[in-house]
Amino acid sequence: MPSTASLSRPAVIELRRYTLQSGRRDELIELFDREFVETQEETGMVVLGQFRDLDDPDRFVWLRGFRDMAVRHRALTAFYEGPVWAEHGPRANATMISSDDVLLLRPLSDGRGFAASPAERPEAGGPAPERFVSATLWSFPPGQHDGVALIRDGLLPLLHRTGPAPLAALTTETAHNTFPRLPVRTGENVVAVLTSYPDESAHRRHLADVRAHPLARNEILPGIEREQTAAPSMLRLAPTGRSLIA
Repeated sequence: MPSTASLSRPAVIELRRYTLQSGRRDELIELFDREFVETQEETGMVVLGQFRDLDDPDRFVWLRGFRDMAVRHRALTAFYEGPVWAEHGPRANATMISSDDVLLLRPLSDGRGFAASPAERPEAGGPAPERFVSATLWSFPPGQHDGVALIRDGLLPLLHRTGPAPLAALTTETAHNTFPRLPVRTGENVVAVLTSYPDESAHRRHLADVRAHPLARNEILPGIEREQTAAPSMLRLAPTGRSLIA
């Protein structure tokens, strides 16, 4: 099993977005937080965050991390072929319409990944933290790096100067999917930036400050817009009671 240190700063991250049967999100969250956190981590991965999507009552979003792609294969094989998933997986699957919206990501650069400490995770059954997490996703043409560089070298430092530093900045992991039983989106060139705030009003103020900054207004944001293939999407997320990301 990977060391605690390697688990706390994973180099491979899955961002998973599930569409659920109407009204069954809380059922899945209760099952997930009780049965699928420590049991996944025992196989060599780290469960980073679990969220309610504030724009869709039937959407569950979560992230997990791995030391590398080889560990990902071993850990997923052990979990999905193990006794916990055999016992509780059918109930989890019954809540879902789709679980294939998955981005395979890695830190955008050194120091831009998650720093997580599973030992600090709250026990099951506790209240959800009163925090707001945003995840903004930009898409660029495959193989093109100018937009990615503008976010890395321009937008991220500006976000840090004008408000809370992002929790993580991630980009597409292009390695072959080592566990094809669970599909991931291919042909992507994505940057995902996740940031936490006390509430959504703090998030809105931060965005306004960034957009009003002359460097962002005149150079960074227009440059990103020229490179992107579509307008960025933003996930408005509420952490569950056991989410490490909050």
